[in-house]
Amino acid sequence: MSDNNSLFILAGNGSNYNRGCEAILRGTVRILRNHFDNPRFLVVSSYESDEEFKQQCLNETDASIIHKKMYRIYKRFDFLWFLTKVLRVTYPKAIKHVTYKDLKPYLSEAKAVLALGGDNYSLGYNNLLPRRCTNLDDLVVARGKPLVIWGASVGPFGKIPAYERYMINHLRKVHIFARETSTIEYLAGKGLTNNVYRVADPAFLMEPDEPKQKGVDLKIEKGAIGLNLSSIMKRYIANDNIKQWIEMSADIISKIMQKTGRPIYLIPHVLGNIGNNDYLFLKNVLSTIPNHKDQVVLIPPIFNASETKWIISKMSIFAGARTHSTIASLSSCVPTLSFAYSMKAKGLNKDIFGHTGYCLSPDELTSDIVSEKILEVLRDSKEIKKHLEQCIPEVKDLAMNSGNILQEILRKKSPLD
Repeated sequence: MSDNNSLFILAGNGSNYNRGCEAILRGTVRILRNHFDNPRFLVVSSYESDEEFKQQCLNETDASIIHKKMYRIYKRFDFLWFLTKVLRVTYPKAIKHVTYKDLKPYLSEAKAVLALGGDNYSLGYNNLLPRRCTNLDDLVVARGKPLVIWGASVGPFGKIPAYERYMINHLRKVHIFARETSTIEYLAGKGLTNNVYRVADPAFLMEPDEPKQKGVDLKIEKGAIGLNLSSIMKRYIANDNIKQWIEMSADIISKIMQKTGRPIYLIPHVLGNIGNNDYLFLKNVLSTIPNHKDQVVLIPPIFNASETKWIISKMSIFAGARTHSTIASLSSCVPTLSFAYSMKAKGLNKDIFGHTGYCLSPDELTSDIVSEKILEVLRDSKEIKKHLEQCIPEVKDLAMNSGNILQEILRKKSPLD
C-alpha cells in the first residue's frame, strides 16, 4: 500500500447502463484499492442524457466515487453545441477544454488519469476517429500528469494509413496497459514497446453479487443455457437491417430450444439507448417465437453489472455477443461461446484458449451453425470448465498486476521516464 487518499481520475468510459463499462469501473476500483491506501475516484464518463447521468449518481453506492460528465454535445442548438461547432472551425484544439471541463479542476490534485473504456482507442464503427480519446491524452499530458490507457485494446488503424501514422506518434506520449496479446503484437510491429505493458481487462476482477430485489424470483434451472444477443450485430450480419436480424435471432433461439431441450435465459448486458438496448431487442425477438414460455426466460433490465455476472455464473454454458458478457462468463469459469463481430473477442479467446475454436464470426451466425456449436460446447463443457479453472486465476493476476505497474510509473519523475 502507498499514497494515502490519492485521487485518480477515471475518464472516457460509458455509463453504467452498459454493464461492461460498469464492470471495467468496478474492477479498476478493486485494483487501485489493493495497491493504494484509501484512494478516491473522479469518474468522468459519457452519457446519452442528463437523466442517465442523474440516475448514475443516484445509484452509486461507493462513497469514494464522484461522477462527472464528458460533454458530448447531444442537445442541438444549446450553448455548448453552438460553441463546439464554432471551435471545430476556428480553434479545434480548444474542444478538449469543453468536453472535459468538469475534469480540469481536479487535474492538479490527481495522481494519474486512467483512460477507461475497453476499445475506445480504435477506429470503431464506421471508421470513426477516436478524437475524444486523443483530446483527453493531450489535455492530461500538457499538465504533466501520467495518462494510462487502462486495460484496453488499441488499434488497429491500418485502414487509414495517414491517421495510423498520427496515432502511433501520439501513443508514444502515454502508457498503454494492453488487455490482449493482439494489441501488444500490433503496437510492437509499429515500434511501440517501451510504454506498453501486458495486463488483462479489469472486468475479470469484478465480484458477482447475488440479486436481492424484493418480488423478483430468480431461480435458475439446472442445466440452463445463457444467451446474449444485441441489436448492434445487425451491422455485421444483416446489412444493418434490424428486422432481418430479429428474424435471424429468433431462428437461432428456436433452433437452440429444439436441439437442446434445455432452459434458456436471455441476458441483456447493455441497456439505456433505445437503438442499442439488449433488453428491448431481445424482447422484440422473443415476441416472434411461438410456444417459448416454458423454455425461455428474458432477464429483466433491473440488475447491475455484479448482479448480472452472478446470473451468468449460474449458467451451465453461455454464448454472448457483448464482449463483457463473455468476460463475466469466462471469469466465472463458465464454458463460453463468443459471437465475435470484432477483433477483441478473437484476441481474448486466443489468449485464454490458445485458439478461436469457441468463437463464431458474423458469417457463421446461422441457426444451424450456432445450435451445433452450442451442442459442441455442451459436450466439451467439463473439459472447458477445467481449463478455465486452471487459467482464469492467471488472467486475474495479470489484471491485478496493473496496480503494481502503475505504482512503478508513479515513482518516476515524469509521465514517460
